[in-house]
Amino acid sequence: MKYKKYINDVPSISEIGLGAWQLGHNSGWQGMSEKDAIVMVEKSLEYGINFFDTAPNYGHGTGESRLGKALKNSDRSKIVINTKFGHTDTGITNYSSKSIRESLEGSLKRLQLDYVDSLIIHNPPMAYLDGNKNDHYEILERLIEEGKIKAYGASLDTFEEMKLFMHTTNAKVIEAFFNILHQDSSRAFELAKEKEVSIIAKIPLDSGWLSGKYNAESNFDDIRSRWSRQDIQTRAYLVNRIKEIVGPKENLAQIAISFCLAFDAISTVIPGNVNIAQLSSNVESTNNPISRELVEKLQDFYLKEVKQLHLPW
Repeated sequence: MKYKKYINDVPSISEIGLGAWQLGHNSGWQGMSEKDAIVMVEKSLEYGINFFDTAPNYGHGTGESRLGKALKNSDRSKIVINTKFGHTDTGITNYSSKSIRESLEGSLKRLQLDYVDSLIIHNPPMAYLDGNKNDHYEILERLIEEGKIKAYGASLDTFEEMKLFMHTTNAKVIEAFFNILHQDSSRAFELAKEKEVSIIAKIPLDSGWLSGKYNAESNFDDIRSRWSRQDIQTRAYLVNRIKEIVGPKENLAQIAISFCLAFDAISTVIPGNVNIAQLSSNVESTNNPISRELVEKLQDFYLKEVKQLHLPW
């Protein structure tokens, strides 16, 4: 495992982190038992993963609770935890500044911690990102002073969101939607480096499409049922194009993760893993960097064939 700088006063973080949405009970897929969730975290630690990304709404709070149980006997000084606020453990969305402290205290209780390393706003509407017009950031600064958090940020999807956020706040973390099929956020990477904002790459496998296991005939009965039949056919075509570019014998998921890791603005990539085999494969990506030539081919593919499609999340 390789490690990269995250924020001041915390350890460097593993460039492969654990996106922990799947640890929670009833997280919108087939489910994971508490025992399996704890084994997943323990195996992650064995692989050298020390960065864990969670949120109150993952499994209605059970994601955080299970992560807390799994890490209870670990050396806290070597573990880095990012959680969020805005999507609550009850399923309600609440971005009010008055809810920040209550949300954080709930997370700390479930995680069995005195502090989290970073607290980010969970995909807020753009109106909340302007630090000159919202009191959220004064509260977050106070939480830093109190030692409850080390830094704050937001989970964002677009260049415009990231630009506004970095220009109007002192945030040091952005969880950015970035993968081979969604590269808009990369336009903000140079600004992030300039302002010393660490980037967490979220959804690196495009909700499973970049694992290569879906095709034009695939059907979904979970959160991915949001895609129309046309959306599915379009994505299937694009994935086949990517396979043509990278070569049919390559492990597409590892290529997708290594693509994200090729950008030095990115501190860590957080693929979801629903079993240990997926975790092992994803971790192996760190040992298989892709060439600059392939990175440029995939960037060119995005600009010429994908960008104008405005693919829905």
